[in-house]
Amino acid sequence: MKIITRLALTLVTVISSQAVFADDCTVDVEAGDALSFNTTKIEIPASCANATINFKHTGRLPAAAMGHNWVLSKTADLQPIQNDGNVAGAAGGYLKADDPRVIAATAIIGGGESTSVTFATAGLNAGEAYSFFCTVMSHSVVMKGTFALKG
Repeated sequence: MKIITRLALTLVTVISSQAVFADDCTVDVEAGDALSFNTTKIEIPASCANATINFKHTGRLPAAAMGHNWVLSKTADLQPIQNDGNVAGAAGGYLKADDPRVIAATAIIGGGESTSVTFATAGLNAGEAYSFFCTVMSHSVVMKGTFALKG
C-alpha cells in the first residue's frame, strides 16, 4: 500500500509540475492573494483557431486590494505594456487603451471572481516568444509565464 501511495504522489507531483496543456483549446488559469499564477507555462495546440483562457481569482481580497488580470503579448512587449499600464493606473485598468501590442487581456478580478477571454491564434507564430502576465500594480515582475503554440 505504501508503494502505491508513493507512486500516486510521484505521479501527481510530475503532472502538476508540467505545463498546462489545452487539448480543447481552453485553459483554466488561477491566481490568488499571493503574487503568482498557478502555472508558468501554457501551450495551446497550433490546430486551435481560437484559444480561451478561463481566469479565476481563488483568493479572498477584493480587486482594489489584490486584483489580477491575465494579459498576453510578445515577450519583447511585456515591459513596455507594463510601463504604459502603470501610467494608465487603476482608472485605466492598468492597460493603455487600445494597445495594439496586447494580444488578449481579461478584466481585473478580485477574490472569488472569474472571467475569460477568447482570442484568435491565426496571428501567432509557433516560433515567436509570447508571455502572459498581470499588469495590476506591476505584478508582472513576478506574475508571468510563457505561452506557446505547439504542433
